[in-house]
Amino acid sequence: MMPRGNIQHRENFLNHIAEQSGRPRSQHVERPAWKQQPQWQVFKHESSDKWVERFKKQCEHIHTDVIETETAGVGETVAETIGRYQAASLMMWEDPRLEEAGLNKHFREQMANLGVETHIWDKSKGRENINIAEQTHVGITYSDITLAESGTVVLFSSADKGRAVSLLPETYIAIIPQSSIVPRMSQATQQIHQRVQNGETIPSCINFISGPSNSADIEMSLVVGVHGPVKATYILINDQ
Repeated sequence: MMPRGNIQHRENFLNHIAEQSGRPRSQHVERPAWKQQPQWQVFKHESSDKWVERFKKQCEHIHTDVIETETAGVGETVAETIGRYQAASLMMWEDPRLEEAGLNKHFREQMANLGVETHIWDKSKGRENINIAEQTHVGITYSDITLAESGTVVLFSSADKGRAVSLLPETYIAIIPQSSIVPRMSQATQQIHQRVQNGETIPSCINFISGPSNSADIEMSLVVGVHGPVKATYILINDQ
Protein backbone atom coordinates (compact mmCIF):
# COMPACT_ATOMS: atom_id res chain seq x y z
CA MET A 1 0.00 0.00 0.00
CA MET A 2 1.29 3.45 -0.87
CA PRO A 3 1.88 5.71 2.18
CA ARG A 4 -0.68 8.45 2.69
CA GLY A 5 0.54 12.00 2.12
CA ASN A 6 0.94 14.55 4.90
CA ILE A 7 -0.78 17.94 4.79
CA GLN A 8 1.71 20.73 5.53
CA HIS A 9 0.82 24.14 7.05
CA ARG A 10 -2.92 23.51 6.87
CA GLU A 11 -3.78 25.61 9.93
CA ASN A 12 -1.81 28.62 8.71
CA PHE A 13 -3.42 28.34 5.29
CA LEU A 14 -6.99 28.17 6.64
CA ASN A 15 -6.38 30.97 9.12
CA HIS A 16 -5.07 33.16 6.29
CA ILE A 17 -8.21 32.54 4.21
CA ALA A 18 -10.46 33.42 7.15
CA GLU A 19 -8.50 36.60 7.81
CA GLN A 20 -8.66 37.71 4.19
CA SER A 21 -12.39 36.97 4.12
CA GLY A 22 -12.96 39.23 7.10
CA ARG A 23 -14.84 36.65 9.15
CA PRO A 24 -13.97 34.22 11.94
CA ARG A 25 -12.91 30.77 10.96
CA SER A 26 -15.48 28.02 11.45
CA GLN A 27 -14.23 25.13 13.53
CA HIS A 28 -17.01 22.71 12.65
CA VAL A 29 -19.50 22.52 9.80
CA GLU A 30 -22.71 20.62 10.29
CA ARG A 31 -23.89 18.54 7.35
CA PRO A 32 -27.27 19.96 6.29
CA ALA A 33 -30.30 17.71 6.66
CA TRP A 34 -32.28 18.30 3.47
CA LYS A 35 -36.04 17.98 3.83
CA GLN A 36 -36.41 16.79 0.26
CA GLN A 37 -34.10 14.09 -1.12
CA PRO A 38 -35.70 12.96 -4.40
CA GLN A 39 -32.57 11.11 -5.50
CA TRP A 40 -33.48 8.26 -3.12
CA GLN A 41 -37.09 8.01 -4.30
CA VAL A 42 -36.42 7.25 -7.98
CA PHE A 43 -36.97 3.50 -8.60
CA LYS A 44 -37.03 3.00 -4.81
CA HIS A 45 -39.80 0.39 -4.79
CA GLU A 46 -38.69 -1.55 -7.85
CA SER A 47 -37.30 -5.07 -7.71
CA SER A 48 -33.92 -6.24 -8.96
CA ASP A 49 -35.64 -7.81 -11.98
CA LYS A 50 -37.18 -4.44 -12.84
CA TRP A 51 -33.73 -2.82 -12.64
CA VAL A 52 -32.50 -5.44 -15.11
CA GLU A 53 -35.32 -4.53 -17.50
CA ARG A 54 -34.40 -0.84 -17.25
CA PHE A 55 -30.76 -1.69 -17.75
CA LYS A 56 -31.36 -3.70 -20.92
CA LYS A 57 -33.68 -1.06 -22.37
CA GLN A 58 -31.13 1.68 -21.74
CA CYS A 59 -28.38 -0.38 -23.37
CA GLU A 60 -30.40 -0.32 -26.59
CA HIS A 61 -30.08 3.48 -26.56
CA ILE A 62 -26.32 3.45 -25.92
CA HIS A 63 -25.51 0.98 -28.72
CA THR A 64 -24.53 -1.82 -26.36
CA ASP A 65 -25.44 -5.50 -26.70
CA VAL A 66 -26.60 -7.34 -23.58
CA ILE A 67 -26.29 -11.13 -23.44
CA GLU A 68 -27.78 -12.94 -20.46
CA THR A 69 -26.28 -16.18 -19.19
CA GLU A 70 -26.10 -18.41 -16.17
CA THR A 71 -22.93 -18.53 -14.09
CA ALA A 72 -21.78 -21.79 -15.68
CA GLY A 73 -22.11 -20.39 -19.20
CA VAL A 74 -19.99 -17.25 -18.96
CA GLY A 75 -16.87 -18.68 -20.61
CA GLU A 76 -18.82 -20.07 -23.56
CA THR A 77 -20.78 -16.83 -23.95
CA VAL A 78 -17.60 -14.74 -23.99
CA ALA A 79 -16.01 -17.10 -26.52
CA GLU A 80 -19.04 -16.78 -28.82
CA THR A 81 -18.95 -12.98 -28.49
CA ILE A 82 -15.26 -12.89 -29.40
CA GLY A 83 -16.07 -15.09 -32.38
CA ARG A 84 -18.73 -12.62 -33.58
CA TYR A 85 -16.20 -9.84 -33.28
CA GLN A 86 -13.79 -11.97 -35.36
CA ALA A 87 -11.11 -10.92 -32.90
CA ALA A 88 -7.58 -12.26 -33.03
CA SER A 89 -6.51 -11.09 -29.56
CA LEU A 90 -7.93 -10.15 -26.17
CA MET A 91 -6.71 -8.61 -22.94
CA MET A 92 -8.31 -8.87 -19.51
CA TRP A 93 -7.72 -7.83 -15.95
CA GLU A 94 -5.71 -9.92 -13.51
CA ASP A 95 -8.89 -10.46 -11.51
CA PRO A 96 -9.90 -13.58 -9.55
CA ARG A 97 -13.55 -12.77 -10.28
CA LEU A 98 -12.92 -13.34 -13.99
CA GLU A 99 -11.27 -16.67 -13.20
CA GLU A 100 -14.24 -17.68 -11.06
CA ALA A 101 -16.64 -16.61 -13.81
CA GLY A 102 -15.03 -19.06 -16.23
CA LEU A 103 -12.31 -17.02 -17.95
CA ASN A 104 -9.73 -19.42 -16.57
CA LYS A 105 -6.91 -21.58 -17.89
CA HIS A 106 -9.34 -23.79 -19.82
CA PHE A 107 -10.88 -20.71 -21.45
CA ARG A 108 -7.46 -19.38 -22.44
CA GLU A 109 -6.53 -22.74 -23.94
CA GLN A 110 -9.78 -22.70 -25.88
CA MET A 111 -8.92 -19.24 -27.22
CA ALA A 112 -5.45 -20.39 -28.21
CA ASN A 113 -6.92 -23.33 -30.13
CA LEU A 114 -9.10 -20.85 -32.02
CA GLY A 115 -6.10 -18.68 -32.84
CA VAL A 116 -7.01 -15.92 -30.39
CA GLU A 117 -4.03 -14.53 -28.48
CA THR A 118 -4.80 -13.87 -24.80
CA HIS A 119 -3.07 -11.28 -22.63
CA ILE A 120 -3.57 -10.67 -18.91
CA TRP A 121 -2.72 -7.32 -17.35
CA ASP A 122 0.60 -7.80 -15.57
CA LYS A 123 1.67 -5.01 -13.23
CA SER A 124 5.29 -6.15 -13.45
CA LYS A 125 5.34 -5.20 -17.14
CA GLY A 126 4.58 -1.53 -16.51
CA ARG A 127 3.87 0.49 -19.63
CA GLU A 128 4.19 -2.59 -21.82
CA ASN A 129 0.62 -3.39 -20.74
CA ILE A 130 -0.58 -0.20 -22.42
CA ASN A 131 1.31 -1.02 -25.61
CA ILE A 132 -0.36 -4.44 -25.67
CA ALA A 133 -3.81 -2.98 -24.99
CA GLU A 134 -3.38 -0.56 -27.91
CA GLN A 135 -2.92 -3.50 -30.29
CA THR A 136 -5.53 -5.83 -28.75
CA HIS A 137 -8.92 -6.34 -30.39
CA VAL A 138 -11.02 -7.04 -27.26
CA GLY A 139 -10.72 -5.82 -23.67
CA ILE A 140 -12.51 -7.65 -20.85
CA THR A 141 -13.20 -6.37 -17.32
CA TYR A 142 -15.55 -7.11 -14.42
CA SER A 143 -18.11 -4.57 -13.24
CA ASP A 144 -17.85 -3.54 -9.58
CA ILE A 145 -21.16 -1.65 -9.60
CA THR A 146 -23.69 -1.36 -12.44
CA LEU A 147 -26.23 1.44 -12.94
CA ALA A 148 -29.63 0.42 -14.31
CA GLU A 149 -30.74 3.92 -15.23
CA SER A 150 -27.82 4.75 -17.54
CA GLY A 151 -26.45 1.34 -18.57
CA THR A 152 -23.19 2.16 -16.84
CA VAL A 153 -20.48 -0.14 -15.49
CA VAL A 154 -18.36 1.16 -12.63
CA LEU A 155 -14.76 -0.05 -12.68
CA PHE A 156 -12.33 0.23 -9.76
CA SER A 157 -8.87 0.46 -11.31
CA SER A 158 -5.83 -0.90 -9.48
CA ALA A 159 -2.34 -2.22 -10.15
CA ASP A 160 -3.90 -5.44 -11.52
CA LYS A 161 -6.83 -3.74 -13.23
CA GLY A 162 -5.55 -1.16 -15.66
CA ARG A 163 -8.09 1.25 -17.13
CA ALA A 164 -6.47 0.80 -20.56
CA VAL A 165 -8.16 -2.61 -20.85
CA SER A 166 -11.58 -0.95 -21.18
CA LEU A 167 -10.32 2.09 -23.08
CA LEU A 168 -7.83 1.13 -25.78
CA PRO A 169 -9.02 -2.09 -27.50
CA GLU A 170 -11.37 -1.77 -30.46
CA THR A 171 -14.16 -3.64 -28.69
CA TYR A 172 -15.08 -4.03 -25.03
CA ILE A 173 -16.75 -6.78 -22.99
CA ALA A 174 -17.94 -6.23 -19.42
CA ILE A 175 -18.81 -9.16 -17.17
CA ILE A 176 -21.75 -8.02 -15.03
CA PRO A 177 -23.30 -10.03 -12.19
CA GLN A 178 -26.95 -9.12 -11.70
CA SER A 179 -26.18 -8.64 -8.00
CA SER A 180 -24.00 -5.64 -8.90
CA ILE A 181 -26.93 -3.67 -10.39
CA VAL A 182 -28.22 -0.66 -8.45
CA PRO A 183 -30.88 1.81 -9.64
CA ARG A 184 -28.73 4.85 -10.39
CA MET A 185 -25.71 7.03 -9.57
CA SER A 186 -27.02 7.89 -6.10
CA GLN A 187 -26.74 4.31 -4.87
CA ALA A 188 -23.34 3.82 -6.52
CA THR A 189 -21.79 6.84 -4.83
CA GLN A 190 -23.41 5.81 -1.55
CA GLN A 191 -21.72 2.41 -1.81
CA ILE A 192 -18.36 4.00 -2.51
CA HIS A 193 -18.78 6.43 0.39
CA GLN A 194 -19.72 3.58 2.73
CA ARG A 195 -16.60 1.63 1.77
CA VAL A 196 -14.48 4.64 2.62
CA GLN A 197 -16.30 5.05 5.95
CA ASN A 198 -15.58 1.39 6.71
CA GLY A 199 -11.87 2.01 6.26
CA GLU A 200 -11.56 0.28 2.90
CA THR A 201 -8.88 1.62 0.57
CA ILE A 202 -10.63 2.86 -2.57
CA PRO A 203 -8.73 3.31 -5.86
CA SER A 204 -8.04 6.88 -6.90
CA CYS A 205 -9.28 5.98 -10.39
CA ILE A 206 -12.93 4.91 -10.65
CA ASN A 207 -14.33 4.78 -14.17
CA PHE A 208 -18.00 5.09 -15.13
CA ILE A 209 -18.44 3.60 -18.61
CA SER A 210 -21.71 3.65 -20.53
CA GLY A 211 -21.26 1.52 -23.62
CA PRO A 212 -18.90 2.31 -26.50
CA SER A 213 -17.21 5.68 -26.94
CA ASN A 214 -19.60 8.40 -28.08
CA SER A 215 -19.05 11.97 -29.18
CA ALA A 216 -21.26 14.59 -30.82
CA ASP A 217 -20.33 17.87 -32.49
CA ILE A 218 -22.17 21.17 -32.11
CA GLU A 219 -24.91 19.92 -34.44
CA MET A 220 -25.36 16.83 -32.22
CA SER A 221 -24.30 14.42 -34.94
CA LEU A 222 -23.40 11.27 -33.00
CA VAL A 223 -20.11 9.55 -33.76
CA VAL A 224 -19.23 6.26 -32.06
CA GLY A 225 -15.67 5.20 -31.27
CA VAL A 226 -13.83 8.52 -31.34
CA HIS A 227 -11.86 8.07 -28.12
CA GLY A 228 -12.46 4.48 -27.06
CA PRO A 229 -14.04 1.16 -28.11
CA VAL A 230 -16.25 1.15 -31.18
CA LYS A 231 -18.40 -1.74 -29.93
CA ALA A 232 -19.40 -2.99 -26.49
CA THR A 233 -21.12 -6.07 -25.12
CA TYR A 234 -22.31 -6.63 -21.57
CA ILE A 235 -22.41 -10.24 -20.39
CA LEU A 236 -25.11 -10.26 -17.69
CA ILE A 237 -24.83 -13.15 -15.22
CA ASN A 238 -27.94 -14.39 -13.47
CA ASP A 239 -26.39 -14.86 -10.02
CA GLN A 240 -29.53 -14.29 -7.95
